Amino acid sequence: MRKLDGKVAIVTGSSRGIGKFIALEFAREGADVVVNYNKSEKEAREVAKQIEKLGQEALLVKADISKPEEVKALIEKTYKHFKRVDILVNNAGVVEEKEISELSFKDWEKTLHTNLIGTFLACKEVMPIMKKQKLGKIINIASIRGLEHAGRAGVLDYSASKAGVINLTKSLARELGPRITINSVSPGWTKTEMNLGLPKDFEKEETGKIPLKRFAEPEEIAKAVLFLASSDADYITGQNLIVDGGRSLN
Repeated sequence: MRKLDGKVAIVTGSSRGIGKFIALEFAREGADVVVNYNKSEKEAREVAKQIEKLGQEALLVKADISKPEEVKALIEKTYKHFKRVDILVNNAGVVEEKEISELSFKDWEKTLHTNLIGTFLACKEVMPIMKKQKLGKIINIASIRGLEHAGRAGVLDYSASKAGVINLTKSLARELGPRITINSVSPGWTKTEMNLGLPKDFEKEETGKIPLKRFAEPEEIAKAVLFLASSDADYITGQNLIVDGGRSLN
């Protein structure tokens, strides 16, 4: 038996990057998956096709996670179609490297609305369904930049938003028990589209700071999320799982 047979999962921002690999990993393990996107429709449709090739159902839903009405519609469409929501992965996020002197209020607002407020909105909308079902798993994708000792210059807003996601996760765990678990995963450097344009010298420098001497494969992050979404993690809630090859030890 596969780990997620019969389950329905929403993965926000799953048209590309880590979200795409989470969606595909869930499908391999038997889940039907809601593929959420905002702008990347072509990529989202390709992910949906791959899910269907794995023998699972894919529901494509366009929604901007930073907008309350669109998050509400995402959850409602999922429930109307599948009549249940077992797993929610809050993966959608934005990052743009800017020093504080260049960082505008709009930049700050955009990052927090997507990364932190969007996560809150999705949790809030899915809670009544999971409480009615008396079961549910929520996994929030944070970052090592959200750890108290691992912030980095140039990503102020991103780091602050991810610290908020970690704290939100821990606080909500106290409210959602005993039937619903909520945890976060904090990846380090990962081989995704977002990091393809890194200067070679910078990438080499950062790789040297990682005890395992490489960036993560996105599949490795997806497998950590799968663990928390499965029954293997039924007694784990309010935790932040760091998957960074040891980078945050520095």
